[in-house]
Order: sequence, then C-alpha cells, then structure tokens
Amino acid sequence: MRREKQDHHKYITFQKYKTNLKQLNLPAYSFRITGEERTGMIFDRLRKRWVKLTPEEWVRQNFIQYLIAEGGYPAGLIAVEMPFRYNTMKRRADIVVHDRQGKPVMIVECKSCEIQITDNEVYDQVSNYNRKFNVPYIIVTNGLVHLAFKINPETGKPEFLNVIPLYTELLS
Repeated sequence: MRREKQDHHKYITFQKYKTNLKQLNLPAYSFRITGEERTGMIFDRLRKRWVKLTPEEWVRQNFIQYLIAEGGYPAGLIAVEMPFRYNTMKRRADIVVHDRQGKPVMIVECKSCEIQITDNEVYDQVSNYNRKFNVPYIIVTNGLVHLAFKINPETGKPEFLNVIPLYTELLS
C-alpha cells in the first residue's frame, strides 16, 4: 500500500499537486513531477528527461500537451528549447513546430504567469526570433493569456488570430 502512495505522487495533474504554480487557462494534463516548486523537477516527454520545474517550464509543458492533445500537433515535429544564433548571441526558442518536411512553421514563446504578454518587449523578442526562422505562425503565452498571430506573407506584418490553429491549418 505504501508503494502505491509513492507512485501516485509521480503521476498527477496540476490540480492535485500541492504547489504555488497557478492553474492555467488550459485543460488539465497529467505530468510526472518530483520535489517542490522551484526545486522540483518535471519530466519533459519530448526531450525525454527531467527538467527544473519553474513557472515558465510549467507553462511550456502544459502548452506542449495542449498542442498535441487539442491541436493534433505531432509530438515528433515539436522542438523544445531549440537552440539558434541571433546575430552573435546564442538563443533558445521555447517551442518550434515543424511541417512534415522538417521546415519550421510556428514559434511559441512561453512566459511565466506573472509576465504580462501584452508588453511590446515580449512580442519584440519573438519577432526577433522569427527573423531567424521565418515562420508563418507565432504564439505568445503565459498560460493564462494566449496570443496567436499569422504573418501576412505580402506585408510581413502579424495579423491577430482569434483561435490557436490546428496543426492541419498550419499546413494549408
């Protein structure tokens, strides 16, 4: 019986996990979590390794599961913390979604819940990243507010989307 209790705490949803991490504006998903907030770890299913459970990582892991479960995004075509160079600086894109030929089609920038994503700073950051990737879709999320944009191919300017596109919509 004692062993069952220990195993139960490794496979839990965020609603049952005793933490100060906020409940997000996303459906509930199951995660493997150990330890306490900020010193604990969460298992990243895509990277197949444990990573530090920070507020930003909490948003990233939930949003990845949202893309897969609700948006039909193939897990094998999602890169997490994808490294790249911007000018001479090393950077990492939180989430990069690829088409079936391996070409990037969407960047997702994740912030912790405390960060206001309406700030121009956040959008400027992901716009700079898009100079490298040149994707048609951009999402910025803090887990509570999700902003989705499609880049107009003629003007190069972002157009606000009312919904986060399904994977099939990215390809059309």
